[in-house]
Amino acid sequence: MPTRLSVNINKVATLRNSRGGNNPDVIKVALDCERFGAEGITVHPRPDERHIRYQDVLNLSKVLTTEFNIEGNPTEQKFVDLVLQVKPAQVTMVPDVLGAVTSNAGWDTIQNKDLLTDLVKTFKEAGIRTSVFVDADVKMVEGAAAVGADRIELYTEPYAHQYSLDQSLALTPFIKAAERANELGLGINAGHDLSLDNLRYFQQNIPGLLEVSIGHALICDALYYGLENTIQLYLREAKAGVI
Repeated sequence: MPTRLSVNINKVATLRNSRGGNNPDVIKVALDCERFGAEGITVHPRPDERHIRYQDVLNLSKVLTTEFNIEGNPTEQKFVDLVLQVKPAQVTMVPDVLGAVTSNAGWDTIQNKDLLTDLVKTFKEAGIRTSVFVDADVKMVEGAAAVGADRIELYTEPYAHQYSLDQSLALTPFIKAAERANELGLGINAGHDLSLDNLRYFQQNIPGLLEVSIGHALICDALYYGLENTIQLYLREAKAGVI
């Protein structure tokens, strides 16, 4: 099955917020991403709304035609309420600490079993597919299955960091985690620091990779290659060997 590309548009909102006003227009960019071939749109609202705002999420939900993926920390009741109001195709639960620059670790799915079980139940009862952000650790994958999640999202920053040093070594824990997820019937997503440099190798070697969510690198590349061309480049890497 081809790996789907979901474009994270947080950085577009960061640029808009730096000057106020509505330039660039987050809604237009999201719709353009869809028009250029993106198979999903990802947003990650945070309590300080320093990039995507809660109103952006509501506005996007009215116009998107591809898969909508909302990431965030579900210990914030405002986030839970937003997801239940929007009812996106997927919610990705991420254990952000307050004020974090970016996500930098997956859930301890064992220590947080009761919390995650309740949240997964709440979201699934609303018809929302649930994904739990985890490190490439077999035990954490098993914990995600135990709380009833539909999918995991593998936190790939360690892979990206190690990739230029030793590709095989960088990938090994992710292969093990993916194989265990497949055994447990969990869908597999991935995201964080995936790029045109390292995406193809990851996609070709991770069994059952359903979706990648990419924002920072893709938006940076778009400054040089243009948004439409950049999305096509990422689609080519995400589907290498498939189409």
